Amino acid sequence: MTATVASHRKPRQHPLASLTGGGSRSARTARTAATLALAGAAPTFGLAQAAGAPLTPDFDAAGQAAHRLTPAQVKDRVDALYQEAEVATQSYNGAKESADTAREELSRLQDEAARRTGKLNAARAELGALAAGQYRSGGVDPTVRLLLSADPQRYLDGAAVLERTGSHQATAVAGYARRLGSVRQVRQRAEDTVERLADTEAQLKKHRVTVVHKLGAAEQLLSRLTAEQRQRMTARDGARSTRGGRTDQGDGHGGGHGGGVLGRLPGVAGAAAAQAPNPRAARAVSFAYSALGKPYVWGATGPAGYDCSGLTQAAWKAGGVALPRTTYTQISSGPRVARSQLAPGDLVFFYSGISHVGIYVGDGRMIHAPHPGAPVRIAPIDQMPFAAATRPA
Repeated sequence: MTATVASHRKPRQHPLASLTGGGSRSARTARTAATLALAGAAPTFGLAQAAGAPLTPDFDAAGQAAHRLTPAQVKDRVDALYQEAEVATQSYNGAKESADTAREELSRLQDEAARRTGKLNAARAELGALAAGQYRSGGVDPTVRLLLSADPQRYLDGAAVLERTGSHQATAVAGYARRLGSVRQVRQRAEDTVERLADTEAQLKKHRVTVVHKLGAAEQLLSRLTAEQRQRMTARDGARSTRGGRTDQGDGHGGGHGGGVLGRLPGVAGAAAAQAPNPRAARAVSFAYSALGKPYVWGATGPAGYDCSGLTQAAWKAGGVALPRTTYTQISSGPRVARSQLAPGDLVFFYSGISHVGIYVGDGRMIHAPHPGAPVRIAPIDQMPFAAATRPA
């Protein structure tokens, strides 16, 4: 092997660029880097700008249709768009989780490849020294060298050393070959990870565009309503979250404005936590109460804002339990619980596609992050189509 292998890590470039190069592989790396740059942006910017493209005909159709729809029909359509956006958000969250895992694995493989390359270079240097010594002393037949030696005994003693050196050389060659194979194996695994990361980032981009499109369509529909109509719609939405004679929400939007939950939050949260089946669930419930009023932000896990599964993940993290990121993985985080057996801290899931989740707090209610424009709030669990419940373990 004549090419020198670098014995130190070069300054870290883009994680994908350092493992591919030349020809079509270089082009693939450039495309992947561009995808990473797009998907790495925070999902908190303006909806239309985030899409990176002009509004589609669907947006225009939504805007024109709003002139012909009643406020109630607009609300139904907006709710449907929010639910569709949440499905895409959970797909986005899953792709992001996979991408983050792939990035961590790629970084580890790069470090491992650098370490093994260093050992490979050391073995190569040892082989080079052995080969040079053999060249300097191996040009004459050993019998002739013995006859010509001024001190035959000294030569024979040296020959025994040379025989042991030959054995050492064979060992060095075998070690070099083993290390070379090891480096190649790690680099292949890294290249496979590059491919997987590129595919995941493409999915991430697709789901991002879908979420932005759905939320943008809802935003455009709402923009056609008057301020009074929007206020009435919001008030009705809040009333649904406090029906049953309970006023824990204060103004129905969370956050404890006025004389609602703000003044009574410690007692309310404490009572719910006291009914939890274990201390971890109690801490998760207390965390959920502390998040009331924080904004819904799709793709967010706090602390400034949350989407639905981001809130439940953060709540149970406070309880000492690591939940996966998405609704359709969180549902498998513990044993199923019958609706009649719900206890504070249980995760409650909605819709046939398991696209929404909240944390149960007792009395048929949950705390959840509903959708854009509606902060974290308390709501009855019959507000949406109930699908299943899980008790994290």
